[in-house]
Amino acid sequence: MTRRIAIALAVGLVAAVGWGLAQQLEDTFYIPLDDPAIQYERRPLNDPVAGLQQRLERGEVKLDTAPNGLGYLPSVLKLLNINTDSQALVFSKTSTQTDRIGPRTPRAIYFNDEVTVGFVRDSDVLEIASLDPRQGVQFYVLVRAAQPAFAESQGCLRCHQGAVTLGVPGFLVSSVHPVSQTRSEHGNSFMTDHRTPLSGRWGGWYVTGTSGSQTHLGNNTNLVDPVRSGGPSALPTQNLTSVAEMFDTSRYLAPTSDIVALMTLEHQTRMTNLMIRVGWDSRRGIAQDQVNHEIEEMLDYMLFTDEEPLKAPVKGVSTFTETFARRGPRDSQGRSLRDFDLKTRLFRYPLSYMIYSAAFDGMPAAARDRVYRRLYERLSADPSATARAILEIVRATKPDLPAYWRG
Repeated sequence: MTRRIAIALAVGLVAAVGWGLAQQLEDTFYIPLDDPAIQYERRPLNDPVAGLQQRLERGEVKLDTAPNGLGYLPSVLKLLNINTDSQALVFSKTSTQTDRIGPRTPRAIYFNDEVTVGFVRDSDVLEIASLDPRQGVQFYVLVRAAQPAFAESQGCLRCHQGAVTLGVPGFLVSSVHPVSQTRSEHGNSFMTDHRTPLSGRWGGWYVTGTSGSQTHLGNNTNLVDPVRSGGPSALPTQNLTSVAEMFDTSRYLAPTSDIVALMTLEHQTRMTNLMIRVGWDSRRGIAQDQVNHEIEEMLDYMLFTDEEPLKAPVKGVSTFTETFARRGPRDSQGRSLRDFDLKTRLFRYPLSYMIYSAAFDGMPAAARDRVYRRLYERLSADPSATARAILEIVRATKPDLPAYWRG
């Protein structure tokens, strides 16, 4: 497959601060994609979409089209093992297909641990981001055609590489409060993850599920109203179990934009970017002190050290809470890092399930060994029952642990 990533889009956004001088990962803007240790556009790919493309070329599978304007979407999700209950709906104009997105035609996002798929109504194009364990996130489009093929995207890096993605091509979830009086522009966009209070999350998104007295910015379509930008909504926006009053949900694979799926996607987004950043800087030979600093930042996030506590229980309305938890390995007591809490925090055992990911295992050995050592030291120094349970779960479910973990 021809590599078509537009490197110049990222190179043209150079920031004045150097990586080695960064106090935190967001302080610097990008890692050069043509770095000899990275060669983002040249090295062979080993991400799920690249693998699916190879299967298509060998004739092992085929993409079927579905009715109701869904095109290849159901077939792609099935072949990439992505559940429809992961659906999240965003109506802010934060895609290359801005003219087709709005409160009555939101963009649908579907995801698993490695791939996100973006679907826009009345479009012949699917937008896909797929995680290569060494090369990081790869961006593709799939255009409806007689002989469909995944082609690498030309323009995604304009938004998907920068300070907000920790300088690597990565995933992002933003909460948008538009201020422009035009339909095609927005402002006041900020990234969200498990550290963000719910009150600042999901501007420009639909949200189905309940969060009690906790408020969020979801479901307020007036945030993108070109006349009354940011005004109060005429419809309820909190604790909605259905958004059918706002648009025709029958034209999507699911009638939900599940709050638990959104929270999970937010956590996973930054976690993925952190793993890729640590891996890239380790391969680039950055000073060990700097890499160790980055590892500590990643461990803080993995262990949910700065997670914003829930002030009331959260409950989704799709099957996502159940199906997501079923996908993870369990110890002999039936415990999993994918078990949700949703009362005071996102997960019952607060260590990221992304420790099982190919991106984690794809970090250079020296960096991965440092992560294991520091994770073990931090968990062992914590006398809580939760830390002890996490140690036990990891011992029972994570292959190839260093010997001292087994002791």
